[in-house]
Amino acid sequence: MWRHGLLSLKRSLGVATEWRCSAAFGQTYPLAAPLSNVASDVEGDDEEFRVFIVAGEPSGDVIGSRLMGSLRRLSPKPLRFSGVGGANMEKEGLNSAFKMEDITVMGAAELVPHMFRIWRRLRQTVAAAIDFEPHVVVTIDAKGFNFRVLRSLTAAYEKKKEQPPFLVHYVAPSYWAWKGGDARLDTLKEFVDHLLCILPFEAPMCKAHGVGATFVGHPVLEDAYMNVSSGDSNANRNWEMQGFGNKFRDQHSLQSDAKVISVLPGSRAQEVKRMLPLFRDAMHRLAEDYPDITAVIPTPQSSIVTNMVQESVSRWEVPSVILPAASDLEKYDAFAASNAGLCTSGTAVMQLLLARVPSVVAYRANPITEWLIKSRTKLEYISLPNILLNSPVVPEALFGECTPDRLAFLLKQVLEDQKMQEQQRTAAEQVLCMLAPPSSSLMYSADASLLAADEHSQKPSMAAAATILDFFGLLDRPKKSPISY
Repeated sequence: MWRHGLLSLKRSLGVATEWRCSAAFGQTYPLAAPLSNVASDVEGDDEEFRVFIVAGEPSGDVIGSRLMGSLRRLSPKPLRFSGVGGANMEKEGLNSAFKMEDITVMGAAELVPHMFRIWRRLRQTVAAAIDFEPHVVVTIDAKGFNFRVLRSLTAAYEKKKEQPPFLVHYVAPSYWAWKGGDARLDTLKEFVDHLLCILPFEAPMCKAHGVGATFVGHPVLEDAYMNVSSGDSNANRNWEMQGFGNKFRDQHSLQSDAKVISVLPGSRAQEVKRMLPLFRDAMHRLAEDYPDITAVIPTPQSSIVTNMVQESVSRWEVPSVILPAASDLEKYDAFAASNAGLCTSGTAVMQLLLARVPSVVAYRANPITEWLIKSRTKLEYISLPNILLNSPVVPEALFGECTPDRLAFLLKQVLEDQKMQEQQRTAAEQVLCMLAPPSSSLMYSADASLLAADEHSQKPSMAAAATILDFFGLLDRPKKSPISY
């Protein structure tokens, strides 16, 4: 009762607008603007704004840390955070309720051995959220765990007959990719107040099913802003991250003409355990044609994954450079030094795209999980660039076809076929344009009323933070907007 009444009020205040990607595409997407100001206790007696935030995997930890920083930059009130996250969110001041790795599991079959621990952590998360008395709860991706958190919180507050906090989920679930996804999307309004979408077509789709949503841009584009600190102030406008490849080769004694492959087996322990042996064997086969080949392997901010990679790679016959707990800048320097990339499907393919590194995408899972994916998916491709362009621009080796021989063959193609390399570079510009945040200066006339008037206003995390704060009337708006609706 409380939930449905509050939702009706919130959704009645939404405003729709549009953004256009570029003349090259001629595509216009509806965009759900942040909700109008609503009176809340934040504007009254509370001297602080409390945010309970939950990330369940490394990519979500990065998104969460950036959102925390942007909220702190935009909020006129002091912020206090609590929740669950990894090393990046802890650097922003989060004292995580437990190690994020305890809930970092992907896949139906893969989940079974960890069920008891995850259910225990779920109860712990819900209890911590209620005890914290947040104004807003933000869950990031990892819908298997996070949707259970949001459902449990909704039920707990309804049982107490108390108004719940504002419930936000960042990174909308890809229900559009699955058979029966529309029916599942219909259920989100029962426990989600607002979705922060990273793909432009998701917001109108969610709104059509009664779920408040805002497109805030793809998080990977935020990496491009690191170029600004290195002196390239225009790099972010081209959505390209340019590392220092020559410096990286010098630091690691790599010859200028040596073939370097960035190898990214994943950020979750179960992914790395499954994919790294395949990547090792593929590199060994590739070394038969390229004796001077070197693998560069950045590891995520996870000691478990880093130790796993170091132990495995120490036995490789192919020369390798491991970058333990690599920073973003270290990773992009490695990409700039690379001739090609080999990655597990996920965030890594988008980072390689941003760095303009021609790449190959691979994916294997538990046989039961693979069967579920193949039986339920509506899509022909698994990587986001191929999905958005509806074309296999980035070669994919999936499921049973993901073998060392197949991976080595595709990598050799990418290394030698200049036309394929150029196609990937062109695709990168197209895809990243489509994913640009609504305020992208060259592709969209920014609505300054939704953004901070500083150099960071185009970042996806700033758009996400502005959406959240605007609901509580905590976003300062200029008197005039450069856009008329």
